[in-house]
Amino acid sequence: MSRTRIKVCGITRDIDLDAALSAGVDAIGFVFYPPSPRALSLKDAFNLARRVPPFVTRVGLFVNAEPADVRATLAAVPVDLLQFHGEEDARYCAQFGLPYLKAARVRPNSTRGDLLEFARAYPTAQGLLLDAWVEAYGGVGQSFDWSLIPGDLPLPIVLSGGLHADNVIEAVAKSHPWAVDVSSGVEVAKGIKDAGKISAFVDAVRTADAG
Repeated sequence: MSRTRIKVCGITRDIDLDAALSAGVDAIGFVFYPPSPRALSLKDAFNLARRVPPFVTRVGLFVNAEPADVRATLAAVPVDLLQFHGEEDARYCAQFGLPYLKAARVRPNSTRGDLLEFARAYPTAQGLLLDAWVEAYGGVGQSFDWSLIPGDLPLPIVLSGGLHADNVIEAVAKSHPWAVDVSSGVEVAKGIKDAGKISAFVDAVRTADAG
């Protein structure tokens, strides 16, 4: 049985980190995009990241950040994987010496060819994170048409965008992603997670894997 990996993004509090870890998630996302309500100071990010146990990936999310700002963050916070949500090109993404995910925001009129072309533009990426296209960047709780995802993408898929416990089983069944990424779908308010929602989301993913 294959196992879909699970990332909870936008962690801002110790209690939410503990809930995600207790539920058995594979990765924790820390947001370093100042306009986001989930953005962390370097001090808070360090204090959270240092509590993450071995074999759980610490992911740093950036949006069109100055390279110097990314480097300053990496010097202050232990991060294992980078996640870029803006208009960063492959050369930009690869310059920091860490593996990275590149987010593709899927428009309603996107085609499978569009996603294939996008994936080919990031040959050094560890995976392609597929999210819904909205004016803002990330964490707004909107999904997209999963049938637009080509079955022959050359990169592992991390499925994001509007996922929650009630739709993730269908999402996994239709798109067969390597991983799923949830933020607003396990929140009671922006940046405030709910332990029960996290547990229900993880259980739903496991149900999808078993089915």
